[in-house]
Amino acid sequence: MNFLVTGGAGFIGSHVCERLLKQGHAVWAWDDLNPFYPVAIKEGNLREIREAGSPFTFVRGDLCDRAALDQLFAGVRFDQVIHLAARAGVRPSLQEPALYQRVNVEGTVNLLEAARQRGVRKVTIASSSSVYGVNARVPFSEEDPIFSAISPYAASKLACEALGHVYHHVYGMDITMLRFFTVYGPRQRPDLAIHKFAQLIDAGKPIPVFGDGSAARDYTYVEDTVDGILAVTRKEFGYQIFNLGESQTVTLSRLIELIEASLGKRAIIDRQPSQPGDVPITFANISKARALLGYDPATKIEQGIPRFIEWFRKTRR
Repeated sequence: MNFLVTGGAGFIGSHVCERLLKQGHAVWAWDDLNPFYPVAIKEGNLREIREAGSPFTFVRGDLCDRAALDQLFAGVRFDQVIHLAARAGVRPSLQEPALYQRVNVEGTVNLLEAARQRGVRKVTIASSSSVYGVNARVPFSEEDPIFSAISPYAASKLACEALGHVYHHVYGMDITMLRFFTVYGPRQRPDLAIHKFAQLIDAGKPIPVFGDGSAARDYTYVEDTVDGILAVTRKEFGYQIFNLGESQTVTLSRLIELIEASLGKRAIIDRQPSQPGDVPITFANISKARALLGYDPATKIEQGIPRFIEWFRKTRR
């Protein structure tokens, strides 16, 4: 099949492209290579994708450029779209809320319209655990009410979920929303906690720890997340939302201990106050994904952190 993967040069997207190529599909990766983090990292991801197989095509483009999207869809008959591109991050979204709405919401509309007009029926879209906001019920279920977003990033993802439902309801498209829970592993963005902490601890520099270390996250190894994404591509669901998490929580303090153990170095803690937009816990109920996708995450944090550190050390040479 012909797959378009938006955000294909990024962390999760590059792993998805690789897996699709290894399964014999043709893949087009769309990415604007914006400088949110060093472009050289994405260029390195693209080199690794090309080594995974062919046919692979990289297209540099902006989701807000509707004409460029239309040109791509006019030239290629895509069977499916996996939409991972977005402006990411809770804290940065507080600084540039309009940018996040423009790229994440307007960009998603542009993609859905291009797909609809060219007869692409199946689109898989990345959402986020951040849509749950400060949720009193744990673990988080897809059936929970989600009207308590506490960041512009979360609000933009909620809007994308609503748009996905519109395009299913009005146009009959097969739209699946995937709520990712703190994905980590090789190629993780350098601004994310695990990668950032590893860099600072390895260099003997203080790590900023916001709050008392009790905040807990459902860390999910990237290969498990990719398993869930690709499971969605094999069936039609109409309109569905799935949590893709590990379904276990790890406190920030415990995470730091695991990174310290894998690096063989102690962290210097720079204690900071809790940040606006941060939630105290994320915790995925994955019973729906298990039942309908056969999703079964296999990598516990005690295995995943050493694997990440092994990759980290190789890339530091």
